[in-house]
Amino acid sequence: MFSVTVRDHMLVAHSLRGEVFGPAQRLHGATYVVDVTFRGPELDDDGILVDIGWATETLRDVMGDLGYRNLDDEPDLAGLNTTTEVLARVVADRVVARLTTDAVRTVAVTLHESHVASAGYERSV
Repeated sequence: MFSVTVRDHMLVAHSLRGEVFGPAQRLHGATYVVDVTFRGPELDDDGILVDIGWATETLRDVMGDLGYRNLDDEPDLAGLNTTTEVLARVVADRVVARLTTDAVRTVAVTLHESHVASAGYERSV
């Protein structure tokens, strides 16, 4: 299986619903380092799985749609508890929606909350 990973970051504000989140139930900021890994068994005729420039630009665009916003106010996220896991799925779905190659079979997103904690989501294309 071949893989290509690109990285970006985003800063958001949000609050989380549920007693389990303690003080994070209040509005707070979060900074995520975001990795997106594209995987597939074959390369295209140019010898690539996915163009790294395209992948970098696409992730930057997706981060631009989410970053520097209060996620509690975003209509597309209404009703979602924007945990790290949920945000990883949102990013994966938005990247897959923009995918332009048939070579990629899965997309995995990891959101790093800090240098010691991360969560992710992987989906088929």
